Amino acid sequence: MRVAFYAPMKSPNHPVPSGDRLMARLLIRALELAGHDVEVISEFRTYAATPEAAAALEPDIRAELERLRLKWQSAPRPELWFCYHPYYKSPDPFGPLISAEFAIPYVTAEASYAAKRDATGWATQQKRVGEAIRQAAVNIGFTLRDQAGLSAVFPAARLARLQPFIDTALFEKVSPAPDPRRLMTVAMMRAGDKMASYVMLAKALRLIEDRDWTLAVIGDGPMRQEVQALFAGFPTGRIEWLGERDGTEIAVLLGLAGLYVWPGCGEAYGLAYLEAQAAGLPVVAQQTAGVPAVVEAGVTGLLTADGDVAAYAAAIAALLDDRQRRDVMGQAARRFVLGERSLANAARVLDEILRDNVKTGVTP
Repeated sequence: MRVAFYAPMKSPNHPVPSGDRLMARLLIRALELAGHDVEVISEFRTYAATPEAAAALEPDIRAELERLRLKWQSAPRPELWFCYHPYYKSPDPFGPLISAEFAIPYVTAEASYAAKRDATGWATQQKRVGEAIRQAAVNIGFTLRDQAGLSAVFPAARLARLQPFIDTALFEKVSPAPDPRRLMTVAMMRAGDKMASYVMLAKALRLIEDRDWTLAVIGDGPMRQEVQALFAGFPTGRIEWLGERDGTEIAVLLGLAGLYVWPGCGEAYGLAYLEAQAAGLPVVAQQTAGVPAVVEAGVTGLLTADGDVAAYAAAIAALLDDRQRRDVMGQAARRFVLGERSLANAARVLDEILRDNVKTGVTP
């Protein structure tokens, strides 16, 4: 099919790396690997931090909608509109309208809806998300948590499941040579959930400062100074700040570490967990949000109770103290991702979902 791909939260061509951008790119590659012709149909970003900012976007939204309409009056029309990650702060104001007008099937991936936001000024944006979910030929979820949320609000919506995945090619080339004492984190340095995880990690490591470990951190962002300040009290040499790295460098650096530590406060799921496991690292995270969708608790890593700093520190210490257990988990983690969460597997499942749910040439 000719697929019009749209990511209202962040375009796959956005210059700033993030999990959203990575998943958008992975979905495009999965669609292409399955034989579909994909075009990023719009770079327009509908993300707004406040309802007032969202309202201010309306004139530009109308202009972009008109551009898309004019485009398909002369150019070949797509056979599918694929929207990645519509939610109340970044709905899709184009796809449902264009799809209905031009008889194009509409699909969402990682859509979310929070009814409580209606009472906080977001009702207009929420309405757009709800209409998209109802209209979709299928709504593809990455976690059971997401699917349950949609099903509770939209019982008639058509749902399908695609497990979170990564491109494992870089990691297949890596021969892990883990230093069991070396802890690794890969995360952006920004406010909100990321900062909360850094705060929790720093507190946990202070509780096990007597253990023999070092921590390497890959990442950068607007709160770099604040993040580094959290770890300022540790002895020189224990914390290594590696900054932003490309995918190849990250794969190599992960392969030299022994344990991936990231609490995962509020994580939708966390592709970095899959990358770490693909490199042979067991994960220590929290049993929270979407993390259980990417870490097999007790098999490829340890998941502790949400918010329990002492339990989190104890889990890290347990794997530092038991190298054999760490090695067994690391091997299981690598098998899990390379065998079950690869781009090739995702392309096959995604194509099956579309074939089962999308009929081209008719409105869904």
